[in-house]
Formats: sequence, structure tokens, C-alpha cells
Amino acid sequence: MRPVVYTITGGAGTQVVSRVCPIDHYISPANIALNVVVTGTITYTVQYTFDDVFAPGYDPTAGTANWTNHPTLVTKTVTADSNISYPVRGIRVISPASPSSSGTATLTIIQGGGGGLA
Repeated sequence: MRPVVYTITGGAGTQVVSRVCPIDHYISPANIALNVVVTGTITYTVQYTFDDVFAPGYDPTAGTANWTNHPTLVTKTVTADSNISYPVRGIRVISPASPSSSGTATLTIIQGGGGGLA
């Protein structure tokens, strides 16, 4: 999979959510590398889902979407990296509403192994 990069900019008083990066859950092992680079002041959390992000009518922002916080990339304010070794269906980065948030968080996702996103 080629690297996928999403950047979010903190918004005063507004939660900011990136697009969802679909993951090829047929690759085994999943080997998903995650890196978030922070500039300025922002709090972020990387989340993943087991939901089918390609299902008709799927809305990642709806109350029915199931998101799980990554265990080590949660409520972070500094540049950090981690990984996911098991198959998931989608990954995103969010920043909660914060009046002091004015920086950016850039999430890079790389899935190793055969296949993947082109």
C-alpha cells in the first residue's frame, strides 16, 4: 500500500475528523504502521473500526459507526508512532473540540505486505 496521509487542523470549539482510510483486511499479517506528526498545539486520537466502510449507506460519523481508540495514540499532543498488527477495516484521526487547539496533526498510514491500496 502506498502511504496515505491525512492532515487535520484543530478548530476552536469544534471536533475535527479526518477521512477514513480503508485497510485491506485480507493481508495477513496486517502490518499497519502509523505515524502522527504534530505542529503547533493540538490534541489527537487515532481510531480504527471493524465496520465495513464500503457498505451501502455507511456513515463514519453516524452514531451507529463503531470506533475504537488506538491504545497508545490516544489523547496525544506530541509526534508519535505505533502500529496495528491485526486486520481492521478503517483508520482515522480526530481532534476533540478545544478552544486552545490551533495546530495540525498529520497521520501517515502504511500497510506492509502484498496487495493493499494502490
